[in-house]
Amino acid sequence: MLRAPAGRPGAAFLRLAVAARTMAGAPTVSLPELRSLLASGQTRLIDVRSREEAAAGTIPGALNIPVSELESALQMEPAAFQALYSAEKPKLEEENLIFFCQMGKRGLQATQLAQGLGYTGARNFAGAYREWSQKEG
Repeated sequence: MLRAPAGRPGAAFLRLAVAARTMAGAPTVSLPELRSLLASGQTRLIDVRSREEAAAGTIPGALNIPVSELESALQMEPAAFQALYSAEKPKLEEENLIFFCQMGKRGLQATQLAQGLGYTGARNFAGAYREWSQKEG
């Protein structure tokens, strides 16, 4: 499970909130829905796999933010996010903020973390890169 840095105000609460959501699950998106969202340009796609995994292949248009960096990335000032990731920082109210990994676990963790930080439209592509590469690759 992702952990908030020690000593940060609210860190313990955030860990509890993320743990509680792990049991409850998180909103997901299917491959057909993801295809539609990508075709319409109505999604922000974040690949939370390692840089090495993403370099070997990813879903077109995805921004790579390894899950180990995600919490700090989503809390950055927009200018710092832009400078580090060469992309606009997602907005809290963004409707289709889709996370994915290789098989689903890190994508689920990322989705739960983002929800805990107030990203209301965060969802997990449950099929993950594995399904994408098998059916789209």
